[in-house]
Amino acid sequence: MIHKAQGSGFSLKRAANLCPAPCPLSRSQGFTLLELMVVLFVIILGFSIVAFNLSSGRESIQLRAAARDIVSALRYARGQALLSHQQTTVTLDLSDNSYQVSSRDKVYTIPEPIDITLVTAQDELSGEGQGNIRFFADGSSTGGRVTLERGSSAWRIDINWLTGQVELEDAGEGANE
Repeated sequence: MIHKAQGSGFSLKRAANLCPAPCPLSRSQGFTLLELMVVLFVIILGFSIVAFNLSSGRESIQLRAAARDIVSALRYARGQALLSHQQTTVTLDLSDNSYQVSSRDKVYTIPEPIDITLVTAQDELSGEGQGNIRFFADGSSTGGRVTLERGSSAWRIDINWLTGQVELEDAGEGANE
């Protein structure tokens, strides 16, 4: 507290509620080993949760990428049928997790952990675990559905038989909530 003295100077007086002498420091000046271990445990727990979420996210991204690749191949086949005025097929090999477009030699693979289900016309199925989606010169198709699943995640590809339109939809758990 500052008081003005009678002259031109100032005098300082110590307030009554302040410590009369310098306050002693508390006994604990650092962290205990237990406190450090608890903090380390919380940090490790946080990193393990983040790592788990990243790994499950990677799997769903891989599933979605495979679904988009198949959609791309189906749309390409429809476009080729319209341009060339000839039938074009996309052959899915369920036992080998692969697919191929009839106008290309390359066989595209789908990662093994992904399960494929194909619904198509009976005439387009072979006894060797293969099935075709056929696109005609007018843009129509045999139609069908391809479902890709991995764990609780799933993507559904619908092919309209009349228009040949290809649509991709998330069909996993909680997708429609």
